[in-house]
Amino acid sequence: MLDLTGRRVLIFGGGDVGARKAAYFEHEAEVTVISRSFSPRLDALLVRREEVDLASLPDEAIGELLDGAFLAVAATPDPALNNRIGRLCAAAGILFNNAAGEPGDVIIPSLVRGRNYLLAISTRGKSPAVSRYLRMRLESEYANLDRMIDLQEEIRSTLREIEPVQAERSRTLWKILLDDEIWEALATDYGRARELAISRYLHV
Repeated sequence: MLDLTGRRVLIFGGGDVGARKAAYFEHEAEVTVISRSFSPRLDALLVRREEVDLASLPDEAIGELLDGAFLAVAATPDPALNNRIGRLCAAAGILFNNAAGEPGDVIIPSLVRGRNYLLAISTRGKSPAVSRYLRMRLESEYANLDRMIDLQEEIRSTLREIEPVQAERSRTLWKILLDDEIWEALATDYGRARELAISRYLHV
């Protein structure tokens, strides 16, 4: 996981794949899409566009495009061109992801994101469908995970004040995590879940 705030990310290829990659990074990084044509899906994204016929450029010119980049994504339909961009990135010390061709050194995972957590899922390109399936299952089955994290944080703070033994604090927090009734309460009533956790597991 990388913090890309303010970092320059280049997407080579402006088709649907490039647009999907650009959407992944646009909320955090400074994204530029470089291509000779652009998918309509890019219209709604906060990204720069640079119209270039990449296939006709020599390595030196592509290297100039890469100047100042932190991460580059090759998303053109030409694996040979993508691989060439990857080799130039490796020579320049730029992180690289390849949508089609030789693997780069960066994996772009499927994300499950909440207020309090971030999970990354990858099958290393072997099955994007499985990554999506796992993301959907986690989002469905752990819809109240943010509330559980809030509860854990609150109870953990209380435990520090009343329980001096770390092992006992950990056991108590695990019991709360494994309590199905507390999970059920979190879906509708945080206060009720909190009351259950305190009455069952905190001996104040």
